[in-house]
Amino acid sequence: MENSEIAAVFEEISNLVKILQEDSKWQFKAAAYDRARRAVESYPGRLAEVAADPNRKLTDIPGIGPDLAAKIRELAETGRCQYHQEQLQKIPRTLLDLLQIQTVGPQKARLFYKQLGIQSVDDLEGAAKTGRLRGLPGMSEKSEANILKGIEVFRRAYGRYRLDTAYETAQQIADYLRECRPVDQVTPAGSFRRGRETVGDLDLLVTGGDHAAIRDHFAKFRGIVQILGKGEDKVSVKLENGMQVDVRMLEPESFGAALQYFTGSKEHNVALRERAKRRGWKLSEYGLFEGDRCIAGRTEEEIYEKLGLAFIPPELRENQGEIEAAEKGQLPHLVELADIRGDLQMHTTASDGHTSVEEMAAAAKKRGYRYILITDHSKAVTVANGLDEKRAVENIRRIKAARSKVKGIEIWAGTEVDILGDGRLDYPDDLLRQFDIVLASVHSRMTQPGEEMTERLLRALENPYVRILGHPTGRHILRRDPFAFDVDRVFKAAQRLGIILELNGNPERLDLCDRHVRLARDLGMKIVISTDAHDPDHFEFMRYGVTTARRGWMEKDDVINTFPPAKLLESLRPLPA
Repeated sequence: MENSEIAAVFEEISNLVKILQEDSKWQFKAAAYDRARRAVESYPGRLAEVAADPNRKLTDIPGIGPDLAAKIRELAETGRCQYHQEQLQKIPRTLLDLLQIQTVGPQKARLFYKQLGIQSVDDLEGAAKTGRLRGLPGMSEKSEANILKGIEVFRRAYGRYRLDTAYETAQQIADYLRECRPVDQVTPAGSFRRGRETVGDLDLLVTGGDHAAIRDHFAKFRGIVQILGKGEDKVSVKLENGMQVDVRMLEPESFGAALQYFTGSKEHNVALRERAKRRGWKLSEYGLFEGDRCIAGRTEEEIYEKLGLAFIPPELRENQGEIEAAEKGQLPHLVELADIRGDLQMHTTASDGHTSVEEMAAAAKKRGYRYILITDHSKAVTVANGLDEKRAVENIRRIKAARSKVKGIEIWAGTEVDILGDGRLDYPDDLLRQFDIVLASVHSRMTQPGEEMTERLLRALENPYVRILGHPTGRHILRRDPFAFDVDRVFKAAQRLGIILELNGNPERLDLCDRHVRLARDLGMKIVISTDAHDPDHFEFMRYGVTTARRGWMEKDDVINTFPPAKLLESLRPLPA
């Protein structure tokens, strides 16, 4: 099993312990599994390999004791954990679906199950619609409304997968397909290649060698639970995670046409076909044809060139002005991952991060970054071990001390200060002025009416020490919709005050979304792409942030963390004298 799969089992065990509460030690057990999940997620190597190596000990990993080490070995060897399976037998499996609904955690799921016999999302929806929930402790009419909204999000997300899940799945399958010697190239296509924040399925295009050999090789991929179809040039399967994957075998002379066809949105492809038709040609997945003669098809570039267009990057192929821009030679030179020079949101063990300042700095330096901003949480975010004023001052000292230990990278002392319900900040100004850069974010009361949330954000932006607005809409992809507020008013206020909007690259957020990035660009605003890293491995999230920025038509100079350190600091809102 991969680390992510082991971590998912530990997370589910923790939730089961919280729901069942079978003995007086349930809280300690749940906390132990939560710690183990974080340890597994952040471990840099494959735990399955550690478990199989007699010269290595799982118990050397912080947070992993003998019992948890035994469970990891069991999962690595068999793919199952007996204790996990035993706990699953004690409640209806559908009860765990409730935990996918915003505002419903294990304690509420237990309450609903014990008091009302609710066993599924359908049961919960029926109870909320008939007012049965509001009689329970801590529940009200507003609580019911929020749960119904959460169920709506849950149903809308069904069958969708986050970009990181799609990326990891595509990488695993592509690597596996390349083991088949006839394979020349493997390229994912579809909405995944366009960088959409969620995908419904995956398309992979393959060239080279014997199609039958490739087809048979793919059919043996260990993650397949069902083969949906197996033709001469295509195999469709369903994976263990429920995702459908289509692998298409192509001839090299039509690879470019197929890649274009299976990448572009429906609207983009219709526009291209109409453009070809006006020239007396026909465009399909097999090539661009003049009569029966193929005049382009081997590469995407020659398809677009023949149609009189500059090459359109995959992220822009949504028929939102990119064809007109390509015709006029006015496509943006999109920001690239290699342009990024630093990361301006991350957390350490001072709050809810997994590693120290020095470890984060060393990992960032290894990536070639020139600066980082440490932004541990403020005290209001108790679930994230937020820092009170005294601990915040100590953390500033700790960050400054790290500068002498990790040379060759700027380490700035910052904070992710909470925006309170009325728009005040969680720290007083005399503390805020001690930070190099203050990033302000909303983490609570996200169901406020839109006008209240708008005024809350506007008040926070007026604080002279706020220089970045973190994850501005508060969404969690497939889990929580953005909170309601007047985006236009808040963006224009940020522009007026010189505040930078964050594009949080964590694939759980991707906040700003591509539409809001495009709006910021159209307003002439700059953004920062951050990872919200809680572990050095999370620096990988930058790829998803950059992809979303590209979908929003952002160029290198539109993103301040492509700047060298001095230029970046000069681009921020000036601090009070």
